[in-house]
Amino acid sequence: LSTMEYWLACNEERAAQARFGAVMCCCGPCAMYRRSALLLLLDQYETQFFRGKPSDFGEDRHLTILMLKAGFQTEYVPDAVAATVVPDRLGPYLRQQLRWARSTFRDTFLALRLLPELDRYLTLDVVGQNLGPLLLALSSIAALAQLALTSTVPWWTGLIIASMTVVRCSVAAFRARELRFLGFSLHTLINIFLLLPVKAYALCTLSNSD
Repeated sequence: LSTMEYWLACNEERAAQARFGAVMCCCGPCAMYRRSALLLLLDQYETQFFRGKPSDFGEDRHLTILMLKAGFQTEYVPDAVAATVVPDRLGPYLRQQLRWARSTFRDTFLALRLLPELDRYLTLDVVGQNLGPLLLALSSIAALAQLALTSTVPWWTGLIIASMTVVRCSVAAFRARELRFLGFSLHTLINIFLLLPVKAYALCTLSNSD
């Protein structure tokens, strides 16, 4: 599931962003920068703060936003090859997702002034990345409340979430030419019951850099 999650993040999310003019997060181990551009922003990059406190994670997303704000372009290269270390146990995976969630929320604030200068699709994408989990969380909570209070099964909520999951995984399986992406449907359960609570906690603890 982690492997497929990385594939989707690069070959769908970032590939789509690049078609509209800018990749919004150049993943740390998968990114290359022109040295002259990096030197111009090095002081800002090395002194990353949030609400007056030093922040030492999410540096790849932060650097990407700094590059875009400085007027540089970010591109996606589909035939690039890179390696990274991936958590293989649940605890480290959830800690990684907590860091990523805090980074996404933090740098969304940093990118707000930048968005009007970019393509409208990128504004839609950034808004969707932040509001999408909120809407899914509200739908899940409403469904569980209906089940607890009325003892009726929230069929429509389940059907809509399942349908969106099947469509997404089917498109990925078609584009990747691999049927295993249909199994990524299981990630929806992980998302609802594990990652949404992590994202909620991240939103409530944005100033925490642990």
